[in-house]
Amino acid sequence: MTKTWEVRQNDAAPELVLADTPERMPGAGEIALRVRAIALNFRDLAIARGTYPGTSFPVVPFSDACGIVETVGQGVTRVAPGDRVATMFHQTWIDGPPTPQKLSGTLAQHFPGIGAERVVLAAEGVSRVPDFLSDAEAATLPCAALTAWRALFHDAHLIPGDTVVLEGTGGVSIFALQFARAAGLATIITSSSDEKLARATALGATHAINYRSTPEWGAEVRRLTEGRGADLIFDVGGEATIEQALGCVAMGGHIAVIGMLSGAPVANVRSLVRSNARLQGLLVGSRAMFEAMTRAVALHGIRPVVDRRFPFADAPEALAAMGRGEHFGKIVLELDG
Repeated sequence: MTKTWEVRQNDAAPELVLADTPERMPGAGEIALRVRAIALNFRDLAIARGTYPGTSFPVVPFSDACGIVETVGQGVTRVAPGDRVATMFHQTWIDGPPTPQKLSGTLAQHFPGIGAERVVLAAEGVSRVPDFLSDAEAATLPCAALTAWRALFHDAHLIPGDTVVLEGTGGVSIFALQFARAAGLATIITSSSDEKLARATALGATHAINYRSTPEWGAEVRRLTEGRGADLIFDVGGEATIEQALGCVAMGGHIAVIGMLSGAPVANVRSLVRSNARLQGLLVGSRAMFEAMTRAVALHGIRPVVDRRFPFADAPEALAAMGRGEHFGKIVLELDG
């Protein structure tokens, strides 16, 4: 038996329950993974609350993990027992552009999540991670890091010297800050916390804006860029932030719609047309993108920012901390080796 978190639908509200579930051996093309660390995303909180679209209960939550390959099934050659790997959010998006078929294999939705001590996955749905990273650091890469990487280097087509706006100091924004700095991009980061802005500046942010004291932060971005605007904006706020983003995007710039923390954004199409900008949604990326990203992480020695660590058994407390917005970077659940 293995300890497994499940979100179950009760009469009042969904409930996160730690249960004993049977272990099974991997079949052809599969691996058994001994999970060492699990990184949390806002999506996990929405699943636990029952607000994530398309969720069917009961469901095993969580999608981002680092673990050790325990055993492999028949025909598996890409990984071997003892390899340390991360789980891919999209189990069936290996390479190339997204398609409906490639996006129909996500963990904790189309497949069970990885919220367990041991899981069985398709061998194609994992990838090796850099040796110098800890298990907790490696677990943060599959969603937040890959989302930042894709927006910066696959969708926006930036060049050194361009300016990127990062909304907030959650996982995607902090990874984007680290990647942008390595690529020679200027960064402007927003937060309601001066303490978090100071930490972001220490990580290399070019400029920092407190959106509580400067609610019209789009105008401040214009001022900081001498009227030009930002070449890429990571919009994680949704309804509450999209107008500011549209107001400060550069001519021909790019707005990556990554989150909807305040609700779905309603874009002013006239602003978009006037700026000749692109507004694009994205949902993580492919395994090939992940492997290119991890090569860059190793080359530059980029260490993910793990802000808080909780024992595996304290998953409800970790999700509650995420809901309160207490973190800078990532929150991770750790399992005993």
